[in-house]
Amino acid sequence: MSVILLADMKAHLNVTFDTDDTLIQGKIDAAEDWIARFAGAPWPPTAPVPGALLEAIRQLAAHLYENREASLVGVTSQQLPFGLLDLLTPYRSWAF
Repeated sequence: MSVILLADMKAHLNVTFDTDDTLIQGKIDAAEDWIARFAGAPWPPTAPVPGALLEAIRQLAAHLYENREASLVGVTSQQLPFGLLDLLTPYRSWAF
């Protein structure tokens, strides 16, 4: 089960139609998976998720929704949303 509700993500995206619900849920799932892997371990399902991680999931899911192609023409792009890694770094498990 996602920690970000579909309705919350749609509000974040300012999406008022239902056509993309399955697509948006897929972006939420992908963002949660990416962030759990970046952090080094998934958060326990019963533990509250810190606000910074919730915002990171929203930002990454929005980025994936808005930039669905692997290449862009005529625009400046970025690999990850600005500030995403700053939100995640305190929660990352480092192993050397």
